[in-house]
Amino acid sequence: MKISRKPDWLKIKLPKTDEFKTINDLIIKNNLHTICSSGKCPNMGECWAAGTATFMILGDICTRGCKFCNVTTGKPLPPDPDEPRKLAHAIKTLNLKHAVITSVDRDDLPDGGANHWANTILEIKKLNPATTIEALIPDFDARKDLLEIVAQTNPEIISHNMETVERLTPQVRTKAQFNRSLQTLNILNQLGITTKSGIMVGLGETLQEVYDTMDALLSVNCRIITIGQYLQPSARNLPVHRYVTPEEFDEYRRVGLQKGFSVVESGPLVRSSYHAEKHL
Repeated sequence: MKISRKPDWLKIKLPKTDEFKTINDLIIKNNLHTICSSGKCPNMGECWAAGTATFMILGDICTRGCKFCNVTTGKPLPPDPDEPRKLAHAIKTLNLKHAVITSVDRDDLPDGGANHWANTILEIKKLNPATTIEALIPDFDARKDLLEIVAQTNPEIISHNMETVERLTPQVRTKAQFNRSLQTLNILNQLGITTKSGIMVGLGETLQEVYDTMDALLSVNCRIITIGQYLQPSARNLPVHRYVTPEEFDEYRRVGLQKGFSVVESGPLVRSSYHAEKHL
């Protein structure tokens, strides 16, 4: 089933503000990447106007081709060794109190990019000691040795998104597996890290499958969850199965909190880094 017309609650306007222009100019000048623009995030205008952004490291070409994602798939360039320093300076220039860092998947690298991740977080901390950090990471094939490299830099939160329910994972994600993502979160929790995850709805999942996913996350002690509407970023991506109503999102939040989550960010335009500074 393909739906083309968006309901009114999903219609947004991109504001033209000085803050928006400042961030955009800084990103272009330093050859940085954001998932805001690469992922066509519907909250980009709101977040950039507020002076926040989610930065994407390790380039803008991913080795995986997930059906929901608009990031380019292909053979990535070698990591930029100067990227950690440039990103740390950009965060300082923007005077961010909380920074969200994510990355493409780098299955081409022996360490999956873990050491570049660690260098980036350490560089940000060195130049911005008062800035809190959320690291939104790939699964690193659930390898404990690689996850430890990132965890040892002590970001305040490490996120890894389930993206969808177990039944739909093979259709929605490339290479990633539902149980492997759970294992990734479980390892991080065992390392003493506060974890967070997110899913999209509107891909054909049932209400019970969403609740089962909540239970699966709680079973590995992940107690922060984001739930948002899947929006088709381009014609080559999966179509929207249905638009979930704001009332249904409110119910997800109510049930999630009742089940034991400490934070449930649930709404049509919610994305994994939306209101991230409040998840601490």
